[in-house]
Amino acid sequence: MRESFTAVLERNRTLAGEFATEPYEAAWAAEARWFVRTLERTGTGTRMRVTTQVSPDGLHWCDLDAEREVAGDLASWESSGFGGWLRLKGTVEGGPDAGAEAAAKVMIYLALKS
Repeated sequence: MRESFTAVLERNRTLAGEFATEPYEAAWAAEARWFVRTLERTGTGTRMRVTTQVSPDGLHWCDLDAEREVAGDLASWESSGFGGWLRLKGTVEGGPDAGAEAAAKVMIYLALKS
């Protein structure tokens, strides 16, 4: 029987500038799927870009895939070949008129299956 688990890595967190989620140990899993739910965006032209990162120990990180823009209210993608630990790193930026107001309130889920 396959096992599955969904971890909520960020709950109603407001992100601005550069960020990284809490790391999650996922060595037991064969499949991983990210869900980023955007609850609110502030600032003009606010954009969020993220990259999946992997780690052998939860301390030292490298990028697993290319940076992607999170558009809309809910975005999802698969990650494979990830080894031990997973997290998202990213940035929240505004358009030229946004100034320091650019922020996004999000929920970030990591769904794992063995």
